[in-house]
Amino acid sequence: MYSLITSDMNGYFEKYFYNLNIAFEAVIANRFRSVLTALGIIFGVAAVIAMLAIGTGARQEILEQMKMVGVNNIIIRPLFADDDSQDETLRGRFSPGLSLSDVSSIRSIIPTVQRISPEVEINAFAMNDGIRRPVRVAGVTPDYFEVFRLGLSQGSMFTEEHIMRGTPVAIIGNNIRGIFFGNTDPIGKQIKAGNNWLTVIGVVEDRMVSDDAIENLGVSEFNNVIYTPVQTLLLRFQDRSAITLAEIQRSRRTSGMRGGNVVIVGGVAASANDQEKAQNYHQLDRITVQVENSDQLTTTSDVIRRMLIRRHNGVEDFEVIIPELLLQQEQRTKDIFNIVLGAIAGISLIVGGIGIMNIMLASVMERTKEIGIRLAVGAKKTDVIFQFLSESTLISISGGILGIFLGIGLSRGITRFTDILTIVSIESVLISFGVAATVGIIFGFMPARKAAEKDPVSSLRYE
Repeated sequence: MYSLITSDMNGYFEKYFYNLNIAFEAVIANRFRSVLTALGIIFGVAAVIAMLAIGTGARQEILEQMKMVGVNNIIIRPLFADDDSQDETLRGRFSPGLSLSDVSSIRSIIPTVQRISPEVEINAFAMNDGIRRPVRVAGVTPDYFEVFRLGLSQGSMFTEEHIMRGTPVAIIGNNIRGIFFGNTDPIGKQIKAGNNWLTVIGVVEDRMVSDDAIENLGVSEFNNVIYTPVQTLLLRFQDRSAITLAEIQRSRRTSGMRGGNVVIVGGVAASANDQEKAQNYHQLDRITVQVENSDQLTTTSDVIRRMLIRRHNGVEDFEVIIPELLLQQEQRTKDIFNIVLGAIAGISLIVGGIGIMNIMLASVMERTKEIGIRLAVGAKKTDVIFQFLSESTLISISGGILGIFLGIGLSRGITRFTDILTIVSIESVLISFGVAATVGIIFGFMPARKAAEKDPVSSLRYE
């Protein structure tokens, strides 16, 4: 009994291997036509892999930007009096601008706030050991490094005493260390920024930031900045909220010469005609607020906005940005774009499938007599169906394999020549290859069935 079953199975497999061999010989015999037929599959698979690689790369960039800006962050940035959208709002009103008192209020009043980081940035010339370069000096607190997940490659963090006393210490970016200190250890050494000598106590770990993140998300290029305690920068470098006698006299001269309405900006009087030339009166350049959970972002940002409007005498001279929501919106836009491109690429597979069906129908017409002979000598209809279905599947599978290599090469070329990150995943390869094989089966079935339904006698008479 066992030997009988084994014999039947061997005969079954031999028959199908024989039909597969006939299909393979037919494809080889018409190799040029088969290659032309497979071109639609080749380019379709390559396009699908390339589009999915672009989408995966874009998603990876979004995730990296999410890590870079920190999780659950809200960014508050100032709007200046010379912004056209703010002229009417600021006219005739006093606003102290973003300040450290705003930071204290947000921290003490809003319970969902986990960390808050005030930032002030100025441009200055740094000098050490005969080297002089323009740099950015940023006044921050230790929360800044926690919010942006920025570690130190060496040295230590600012202490509470540094912050309270405005001690002239600095944590420098990795590029600053390379420019001014070379291969020597900068810890404990001094660097001059502007008119102040700062003692280096730490070096920031290397972190690359894209131009888009700097422009859209308000993120600094961490490697090229000298960080000092925020009180140090306000006390020793510049405090824009402080009113000087020179500013008052200049403001009076301008008002007396030009006449017209007077606007109070940051505590300094200026004529309405000169409002476009008003300087930045905000003490802080940025406030970054980190909340405990992402579902608190919208409500917390709304509370912050309302609170700051009241503190600024009804003047909305700031903007509240939620980077995570911006990134999610950007991700949705890119997903839609990738879906559209993927659909267009998928059309190539459908066109390739139609080409396969067209060629197989022509092949059935050409080989009508061969089909009649096979049916006359005892071949079953399933054998004929399997033969022609195998031909179409072989064409689509071989086209799929070539398309995979072309898609991988195309993805690498996109990354190399356009600086667009592409990531080819195993899933995209399997999906495109599976679709190619399915196209061959679906579009090859109708010609195969038409071949099997031919009448043997009529086929033998066909010329």
